[in-house]
Amino acid sequence: MTTSPSPWHLARRAARMNPSVIRELLKLTEKPGIISFAGGLPSSKTFPVAEFEAACAKVLRDDPAGALQYAASEGYGPLRERVADMLPWNVDPAQVLITTGSQQGLDLVAKVLIDADSKILVESPTYLGAVMAFIPMEPKVVSVASDEHGVDIADLAQKTDDARFLYVLPNFQNPTGNTMSESRRAALSALAFERGLPLIEDNPYGDLWFDVPPPAPLTARNPEGCVYLGSFSKVLAPGLRLGFVVAPKAVYPKLLQAKQAADLHSPGFNQRMVAEVMKDGFLERHVPTIRTLYKTQRDAMLDALAREMPVGDPDRTLTWNTPAGGMFLWARLPKGMNAVDLLPFAVEQGVAFVPGAPFYADHGDERTLRLSFVTPSVDEIHRGVAALAVAMKTCAASLKN
Repeated sequence: MTTSPSPWHLARRAARMNPSVIRELLKLTEKPGIISFAGGLPSSKTFPVAEFEAACAKVLRDDPAGALQYAASEGYGPLRERVADMLPWNVDPAQVLITTGSQQGLDLVAKVLIDADSKILVESPTYLGAVMAFIPMEPKVVSVASDEHGVDIADLAQKTDDARFLYVLPNFQNPTGNTMSESRRAALSALAFERGLPLIEDNPYGDLWFDVPPPAPLTARNPEGCVYLGSFSKVLAPGLRLGFVVAPKAVYPKLLQAKQAADLHSPGFNQRMVAEVMKDGFLERHVPTIRTLYKTQRDAMLDALAREMPVGDPDRTLTWNTPAGGMFLWARLPKGMNAVDLLPFAVEQGVAFVPGAPFYADHGDERTLRLSFVTPSVDEIHRGVAALAVAMKTCAASLKN
């Protein structure tokens, strides 16, 4: 029997759907015993298991039919109210759309706001998952220069013409861990308002500050010009797959319609459990314990880096930042080294990280890497950084041969 030609003709956008570069690279890290600084996973030590066990029993006891039945696409009313109440500006619960993780919020934004060949703006570097959500809609993705204080306003001002939106993560950004300063937020908000540039503000890490909270959200400064995305993954548990979008009335109905087409609604049972766990101010008591744990682990990584890595000329030694919250630290290798080339040497030494180049929409910096400090223990962090230092020496020696 001869093989016939495939009858399937894929949509043009399917050609733009590519596997995650990071996930492909991380297949190298699946060896047993690897200390992973690679994953963007919250620590399972922070999951409030007892509270969810009690909430599960209560939801099934009090409203089993409602919890297990189809539900409203907008989301469970009490949960939408709790989201509105916890945000630091005046939010009508009718503006809140519960999503299946904040990643779905990015997908809905892409479907509603992007046409083929339309221009969108992103930070450089930016969250890879957002770019993956945007790319199938066939936009022209333009990077805006950024530094440790946030978006470069002068560079942005040259690129706003005809842009559909700027996607930005102001707080403890993935991948860099950087936080946008108050002065930069004020300048960005003013420029966006003046130019009529919508902002997509993604804030999954904003509650995870270590010493002082970050400045007010961009959305609080101009709610009608922003779509705000949040998540329960980092403060409760990612397996629930619950996030939310807060959108102005000009955009909300179309986001809702896109949500209805995608999955009808996010799991009603999960929404009821989260609403139950959140009542009586639980997050105000729970999140500080996450901050304490993550700060301890960040400090352990900073201490280990200072001990294991020589300090000197940034072109000859590893350099790194000091994130004020979140889950990630951003580092840059010495001149002549490439993070992708280093990764196999690191895995051989028993440690893994994420190369930084895939986080750039264009012209990725091959010397950069992302280190997550929230999943390994303090002991593992110290051993992993020591292993990374050995890997760097081995890689550097191979380049000389």
